[in-house]
Amino acid sequence: MDQIPFIKMHGLGNDFVIIDGREQLPKLSVAALRAIADRHRGVGYDQLIVMEPATNGADVFMRIYNSDGSEAEACGNATRCVAHLLMEESDSRSVTIETCAGLLGGTTEDRQHIVIDMGSPKMGWQDIPLSREEDTMHINLTVGPLSNPVGVNMGNPHAVFFVEDADTVDLEKWGPIAETDPLFPEKANISVASKMKNGDIRLRVWERGVGITLACGSAACATMVAANIRGIAGKKATLHLNGGPLDMRISDNGHVFMGGPIAISFRGALDASLLAGAV
Repeated sequence: MDQIPFIKMHGLGNDFVIIDGREQLPKLSVAALRAIADRHRGVGYDQLIVMEPATNGADVFMRIYNSDGSEAEACGNATRCVAHLLMEESDSRSVTIETCAGLLGGTTEDRQHIVIDMGSPKMGWQDIPLSREEDTMHINLTVGPLSNPVGVNMGNPHAVFFVEDADTVDLEKWGPIAETDPLFPEKANISVASKMKNGDIRLRVWERGVGITLACGSAACATMVAANIRGIAGKKATLHLNGGPLDMRISDNGHVFMGGPIAISFRGALDASLLAGAV
């Protein structure tokens, strides 16, 4: 295949290259993934998504790659974007998306605001996973000014640090150090969060395999769970990320729901030279 069609989408600036591989799976090397992710010589993305045939009755299987070429298990904002595409395609208001982290349901009222049921969080230290037994509600970890995080697995590992003012944290410095701490054998997404005067939550995210992102859906879910555990928030809250707000809710059965807008930026085709890893 000389070229591969794609759609560029984003959820609050958390941006994705989405490829429809349901008819023919693309061959993407790590070099190709990194070349496509290059924001100057490629297309640029936080995650690249391949829509593949589902295996268990879902509408699609969603495979997720980070911009460094590694594979991720979950991505909430990408799930919202894929859900929108499927709803437009099938003229429906609900879909089921299969991921490496399990089945995720998506619904909408107006086709632009997509809500995803991200499932139940996992809180066991083996589930995060951590390299040693810890109380995941109060992990014994200090990285610079960050300490005492909550560990949450929302299909992928998260450490949520509550601070006085999330905007004052040098996340570019401390994020990669925390992400790669030996405590996290699979690395971790690092969130810094603070309660705002109106009761909402300010959230900034260093995303595993990507870096600082404008928004991260699974981190928003992890932060919502952590804030509820720590008594910082109830079961509903608005989380303000760099790219905008997400509406968060924890249901009575413990599932975490995330809602927000999506947008299509443009459509194009990946050239053969880019697919060969040339930048």
